[in-house]
Amino acid sequence: MSISSGEIFNHKCKGITNTSVANGVVGSIEYDHIFKISARICVGDKTLVVYSRLTIRKKLMKIGILVAGLLREEMAARFDPYPVMFERFIGASGRDFEFESFCVIEGEMPTSINTCDGWLITGSRHGVYDNLDWMFPLQDFIRELVGTEIPLIGVCFGHQIIAQALGGEVVKSDKGWGVGLHQYHIDQMHSWIGTEAQQIGMYAFHQDQVVKLPDSAQIFASSDFCPYAGLSYGYSIMSLQAHPEFEADYEIALLETYAGTVVPQEVAQQALDSMSGGNREDRQLLASLFAEFFLSRQRHKQADQSRQAQ
Repeated sequence: MSISSGEIFNHKCKGITNTSVANGVVGSIEYDHIFKISARICVGDKTLVVYSRLTIRKKLMKIGILVAGLLREEMAARFDPYPVMFERFIGASGRDFEFESFCVIEGEMPTSINTCDGWLITGSRHGVYDNLDWMFPLQDFIRELVGTEIPLIGVCFGHQIIAQALGGEVVKSDKGWGVGLHQYHIDQMHSWIGTEAQQIGMYAFHQDQVVKLPDSAQIFASSDFCPYAGLSYGYSIMSLQAHPEFEADYEIALLETYAGTVVPQEVAQQALDSMSGGNREDRQLLASLFAEFFLSRQRHKQADQSRQAQ
């Protein structure tokens, strides 16, 4: 009886050979499993081939969530924290990602822009013009990402601090509070938007606005209330003023809690009316937009790396 082991059975799986998988050539590409010949056992004039199936985990794109805000006490008991909201929101796209959170509001910054494959900056109760200590390293981090192929998305405060870090200006708008369900016009189409719709609905909860654009910014979404609602910077940075991660019950809870105190009663009531009759944000479309933005940047990066390796 003789045994030879370690031979790779060259079974193609979604166009990827086992040999290339085994040699680590394949990066973040979907594949199922590979078969390996564990042994060839010769008994008389017969050869028995013993196969084992090796389960190979698909490598997921890792998104780092830079947490710039914490839920207020009255909300924390009822709702998930912002990172969980974002994970659930992006998960609605049906695409798989890995997530890691960094509480930048408490001074926890990633050690490198390469720690994750993509980044997302959340909202915050603070204004970027407050110039708190934790905001300076965050702005340095944003500037370091410029010109790389690592994607970055900013939401609300994230939208504003990206603009400020890159030379824009943010103020407490004299237009007052933008709350409830807002409709935004799509001014510029991108491949990652994934729709031919002329407008998109999102929940808003903000008073601050970007009023001066950085030189590198392009507007892709706007409204009369918020002219700079959606901005892109080159092909790797995108930001939104509104809150696509909010679900209806959270937006309603915010409005009901702060009506007449933080938000004028009449404004809060108009916002609640905007959501009556089952009117809701375009959540599925927005989730797909976020997922496609991240994944398309990653595909672009992988294509560049493949060309350089040739």
